[in-house]
Amino acid sequence: VVMGRNQSSGVTEFILAGFPTLHSMQAELGSIFLLVYLLTLMGNMVIISVVGVDPRLQTPMYFFLGNLSCLEILITSVIIPKMLTNFFSGRHTISFNACIVQFYFYFCLGASEFLLLAIMSVDRYLAVCHPLRYPILMRGAICIRLALICWAGGLLPVLGPTVVVALLPFCGQDVVIQHFFCDSGPLLRLACTNTKQLEEVDFALASVVIMISLLLTATSYGHIVLAVFRIPSASGRQKAFSTCTSHLMAVTLFYGSAIFLYVRPSQSSSVGTNWAVTVVTTFVTPLMNPVIYTLRNERVKEALRDMLKKGLAACSGH
Repeated sequence: VVMGRNQSSGVTEFILAGFPTLHSMQAELGSIFLLVYLLTLMGNMVIISVVGVDPRLQTPMYFFLGNLSCLEILITSVIIPKMLTNFFSGRHTISFNACIVQFYFYFCLGASEFLLLAIMSVDRYLAVCHPLRYPILMRGAICIRLALICWAGGLLPVLGPTVVVALLPFCGQDVVIQHFFCDSGPLLRLACTNTKQLEEVDFALASVVIMISLLLTATSYGHIVLAVFRIPSASGRQKAFSTCTSHLMAVTLFYGSAIFLYVRPSQSSSVGTNWAVTVVTTFVTPLMNPVIYTLRNERVKEALRDMLKKGLAACSGH
């Protein structure tokens, strides 16, 4: 039905403008993004593997970290493979159906990540501020339910706007999306109808998901900071706060770029700098998360060293 609706207006595919000021560097850009993608996959897969096999990491904090790595892999895989195909083939097109699918999964996975980051901050708050009750409050069954809520919570809110976007009329031939993927603002600019109400709905949904999760995260860390300052010894304060700094770094990077991009009444009128900021959320954050969480976490580094030793021992045994 969706395809037929838009075939009648002549639009069966879009052209992705990509990086318009860097068209002379397509091969170089493609090589860089391919390297970043492979490093992102490798880093996050290592985290998932080490969390899954090491008994020392069978705790709520690392369980949620494994879920975060899964989300990072999926979000980058929604965008980067298609972008790399366009870079290396020279055809900067995406079919209408593929564009709508990309639109949906990018935003639903992004919403899930916001919810997960909020849950991770609450987990750190309970661990620091209520250590005696923490094992009961965050027992295994509850952690699994919370993770399922995060995954499902991203799927439903984005479904309605995606259906509406899929039914919009897009007129003419060679319809160019001024971005390197099917982002909301650049896509709405191409509709042959007034999209003001849809933009307002998008703004409201983005504000609810991002700002509520940000409020929950900020409140949790506010309580953590107050609790840490009440610890009498300097070493105790440092140990308590070190468990949270890596999460705080990732949260600051992710929320800052997302608020700039999507918590605005009108996205479609200001797309000039969007692609640069989107690079942060699409490439930099998924790449940096494994670095942030492993290099600043002694327990993960120990587990990685042990896993490498076992792997080398197994290889030498053969």
